[in-house]
Amino acid sequence: MQILHLDTSIFGDASVSRTLSAAIVAELRHRYPDAEVVYRDLAARPVAHLDEVIAAGFRPSNLEHFSAADKAQHALSEELVTELLASDIIVLGVPMYNFSVPSQLKAWFDRLAQPGRTFQYTSAGPVGIAGDKKVIMASTRGGGYASGPAAAMDFHETYTRAYFGFLGIRHFSVLRAELLSKGAELRSQSIKAALDGVPAAVAVLAGQVAA
Repeated sequence: MQILHLDTSIFGDASVSRTLSAAIVAELRHRYPDAEVVYRDLAARPVAHLDEVIAAGFRPSNLEHFSAADKAQHALSEELVTELLASDIIVLGVPMYNFSVPSQLKAWFDRLAQPGRTFQYTSAGPVGIAGDKKVIMASTRGGGYASGPAAAMDFHETYTRAYFGFLGIRHFSVLRAELLSKGAELRSQSIKAALDGVPAAVAVLAGQVAA
């Protein structure tokens, strides 16, 4: 089994999403001691954003003369998609920035959506072919978006779920800590509740893997 662990917060050791994603991976390691964990810190080592040259590496192109730097970016795209396809469980630490995901995660997403690798075009439209993987998202938000009027502004969890669904990955779960900017007491309560929920969240994930 391979576990792909990604962090995206710009706040380093002060990040709650990093704390939660690490707790999830620790619980997974306990349950699957022989699992290999591949880790990427997309904030510390960001992936370059998609441009014409990078996208040309996904399909036949008229851009014939690639520099060594261009070829290195194509090789990175291949490394990232191969890494995803080889993984059974993907653990994401994802804070909400301005109602959506960090741009660092979006850059990673853009490298993975490759026709013929993670999805394919059909007469009925695009179909995801990334395989039967499980994703668990450690989601952190300063406000409350899970319900109420602000739920309409959640382009964070909804976008991430939709993205993986497009790749054909339907097993998507969330471990959430909200209200992190609403005072010390609410912040502490939310973090504790999320950490306390890690074993149950991983148990559900393990049941999906066993199934």
